[in-house]
Amino acid sequence: MSPSLTPPPLRVVIADDEPPARRRIRALLEPQTDVEIVGESATGRDTIAAVERARPDLLFLDVQMPEGSGFDVVAALGPSRPPAVVFVTAYDEFALRAFDVHAVDYLLKPFDRDRFLTALDRAREQVRRRADTGADARLLALLAEVGRAAHAYVERFPVRVGRRIRLVDVADIDYVQADANYVWLHAGGRSYLIRETMGNVEAKLDPARFLRIHRSTIVRIDRVQEVEPLVQGEYVLLLRSGAKLTSARSYRDRVREVLNLAP
Repeated sequence: MSPSLTPPPLRVVIADDEPPARRRIRALLEPQTDVEIVGESATGRDTIAAVERARPDLLFLDVQMPEGSGFDVVAALGPSRPPAVVFVTAYDEFALRAFDVHAVDYLLKPFDRDRFLTALDRAREQVRRRADTGADARLLALLAEVGRAAHAYVERFPVRVGRRIRLVDVADIDYVQADANYVWLHAGGRSYLIRETMGNVEAKLDPARFLRIHRSTIVRIDRVQEVEPLVQGEYVLLLRSGAKLTSARSYRDRVREVLNLAP
């Protein structure tokens, strides 16, 4: 009688920009004898590189990271050999609707050990079910969902104000500015800090109404009242609120086109 073959370990990459969150997932995975952690990452860009390098079976993927969100990572992976994905999120209720249908599972922070193990079991089962040459149908569906979602612009942003969550209308936003791993929404004379990347925020805003003028600045087009040209293709934009924003040279042509400025 031939001995039974031990299946190869489940290869896992952990992606989260918060070290305590990565340590938590690692601590829950380490007792699992059939799991091998083959990479960790803290940004979207590093996650894509880690997946391409390690070719994991499973990716625990934070929704919001610098240098690319979980959406960006999934879109960049493509259909060739994507891992199974368990999304991890603190509060992104907009994404959960898509994740609930298409992802293996999602973990809502803070999660306990039992909930984590349930997600891990679902991932194990999905990896086992995969055809040798086929990609995960649900992940491919999620890729399609991401593409469609790129054109579904938001109308409000949820913002934590003390113990409450305020819904800030996009129509009230004058401009948006990056601040490290956060973004300031300047709206109606007030400023609100949200944990988002500029890329994520830009993708959620209608380009017919908002214009990126700098790596760290997006302005609402109809709030621009005056434009002062500077040297080397830069502009100072004076808003109706009195705020002054300076565009970057690399955005010169787009600013000219949208604001109908003479070259």
